[in-house]
Amino acid sequence: MGLRVLWIISHEGGENASIRFSRRFPTVEHRARSLSGSSYVAVPEDSLILQPLLTELGISSSNKSYVAQRDDCIYRPRSPALELRLDGEKTLWPVLNISQGSLILACLPLVDVPSETRPPLSSLLSVSQGLTLLAGLQTFLLGSGGKPYGDGLISRLEMLPSALLQVCPLGTPLDVPLVGVPTTPAVPIPAGTQKQPAWKTGLHRGRAMVNVAVTETVRSMQYGNQSRQDLWDVYGTVTCKCEVEGVLPNVTVTLSLPPNGSPLQDILVHPCVTSLDSSILTSSSVDNLDGSAFSGPYKFPFSPPLEPFRLCSYTSQVPVPPILGLYQLKEEDNQLRLTASLKLHETVKNNFEYCEAHLPLFNRNQMGGADVKVSFGQVDVSKEKNLLVWALGMYQILQPQVKKIFY
Repeated sequence: MGLRVLWIISHEGGENASIRFSRRFPTVEHRARSLSGSSYVAVPEDSLILQPLLTELGISSSNKSYVAQRDDCIYRPRSPALELRLDGEKTLWPVLNISQGSLILACLPLVDVPSETRPPLSSLLSVSQGLTLLAGLQTFLLGSGGKPYGDGLISRLEMLPSALLQVCPLGTPLDVPLVGVPTTPAVPIPAGTQKQPAWKTGLHRGRAMVNVAVTETVRSMQYGNQSRQDLWDVYGTVTCKCEVEGVLPNVTVTLSLPPNGSPLQDILVHPCVTSLDSSILTSSSVDNLDGSAFSGPYKFPFSPPLEPFRLCSYTSQVPVPPILGLYQLKEEDNQLRLTASLKLHETVKNNFEYCEAHLPLFNRNQMGGADVKVSFGQVDVSKEKNLLVWALGMYQILQPQVKKIFY
């Protein structure tokens, strides 16, 4: 399947609407023409799409609060799939849309059913693909709780063409199910075969592969003064991407602690986990650690979805800070001079693949610029201009290092 066209529209209460971005995919349109035959309806120009879409969404600037073709009781809305009525009796269906504030993301997926029929949306794989892509683009453009305007949105829209080349080349979304379940099985299904759940929109075909990534965060305040106690906490997440054949395949991920490792606590798991040892769920950071705490191995049996997902999250009460740091800050006129060094605690082995240090500067104005001298790695200023991000790279040995920043 694929997408025929993608639109991103902005408006101000139904007025001053404009198409901020549009992308058509000729290869998918050619397939739509071949599949539809004589019932093929071409996608009109963007200027002819804007008003019908706003009218169908009920946010048009028109004074007509009642539109017969939209509000009459004989028409049954099937949100989020709209039917856009063009000149004459031609219609475009299904036009998918996601709205947030004054921003509308819409697309027209390719469907391989006759235009006269309207099957359930859950049976159309391209609808699931289109909604997944729109939700991903919404997160890309607005972030978490972002606002649909401002310089941030403009810069993201400028990056969108290159992003689409990676996530939707030639109109085919990636990292979404590419093969759906046929309405009539090609081979007889033996009795007792598991039924495909509604939340799983497709099946994987090919070589089995399971990718697991562990990300741990150490949040620490170290004073270097015996009169004040250092504070730290450690928490992490385990994410998975599984490509396994079968309707409900069984996969088990086992986590083992290193020698003298601290037990995992406050474990939260994804709903796809089928069973779990009670000792794993009852381990809480509120309780005092003793020798009876469950120390693994931690086994998570689950039936994975097709998309990447967070298998579990956890905390860990480590007795010492895993990373030790030295932080000095001096103020000179309108500039600050910062020196920082990091090293691993002697009990911690450097077996991680990547390390990144965040140095926040609270209660200060935004940084206007930075002159950085770093022993290794790379230092960047966050987009909020109040955080320094020190990327230490892969397989680096963390010895005391000095980083100077003038700004």
